[in-house]
Amino acid sequence: MLGQWLDWSLDGQLPAAAKGVFPSGTYHLHAPGILELIPHTAAQDGHACIFSAAIHGNETAPVELLGAWLSAMEAGTIQLGAPVLVILGNLPALKTQQRFITTNLNRLFNRELAAEGEEPDRARKLMAAVDAFYLRHSPLPKLHYDLHTAIRDSQYPRFVVEPFAESPTNAEQWNWLTAAAMQAVLHQHQHSWTFSHYSKHYHGAQAFTFELGRVAPFGHNDMASLKPMLALLTALSEGKQPPSQPAAQMLFFQVQHELIRQTDDFQLCFAEDTANFSRFEPGTLLAKDGEAGDFEVGSSPLYVVFPNASVEIGARAALLVTPVSSTL
Repeated sequence: MLGQWLDWSLDGQLPAAAKGVFPSGTYHLHAPGILELIPHTAAQDGHACIFSAAIHGNETAPVELLGAWLSAMEAGTIQLGAPVLVILGNLPALKTQQRFITTNLNRLFNRELAAEGEEPDRARKLMAAVDAFYLRHSPLPKLHYDLHTAIRDSQYPRFVVEPFAESPTNAEQWNWLTAAAMQAVLHQHQHSWTFSHYSKHYHGAQAFTFELGRVAPFGHNDMASLKPMLALLTALSEGKQPPSQPAAQMLFFQVQHELIRQTDDFQLCFAEDTANFSRFEPGTLLAKDGEAGDFEVGSSPLYVVFPNASVEIGARAALLVTPVSSTL
């Protein structure tokens, strides 16, 4: 039954029975795209885990990854030892395999959100689901892994964004992420109202946005490269200590600037297919905008991440980052 959850979610209708049992636990279908798993027997090292995907509807590899994990759970080859909330974010966009319908869902996870529309309504529903889940399992340490793929190539295809928040990241997380074959970490420099930021900022959770390769249609993803990530999700859902490797094997970057599209004539001054973490030398012109003016690289090289000149007015068009020597 867990294996059919994606179909139920995309159809927009819950089955007749919203609750059921599988070998190591029970499941509760709270709503389309929102599934909670509760273990029969809780493991001592368990977290209150949230695994989310499809916050952008064209990012299918994380959905396939969660599908493989759920199928193993239903088959009994994975034994649930910790509560897990599984979320598929933007269901209409996932159904059509486009990034979003009217606006970027991954900029809306703010309790002060006043906007109306399909994606703002979905953001409020997902925030409420996160709040309720963490409240139900309040004695446990909180964790949220939000799984994505990037819209372009990258010098480091598998990397992690650490949201900015007051609560620190536990050192063990970096060791787990290294063992999960993550290649780089990007430390955010200010609040950005993404889904993982919501859990870290409002709940103090250990939370990250994962970029697991490049966007591709269902059935065309490189799932072999994500086996270490599947091992991490499996260990956490079993309530076990995940595999660990020295964090020094990853590269770390810190955001220094955000390029914001202020006007219709905004443009990035480099090729549209420029890969994430491409390096630009001092004096290089990176962007032009009728309101913000020109942006040139200063005295130190900068690396570009998430460049996208076609974002909405007022939205981020690129992050500019520099290497740092530690996990901060």
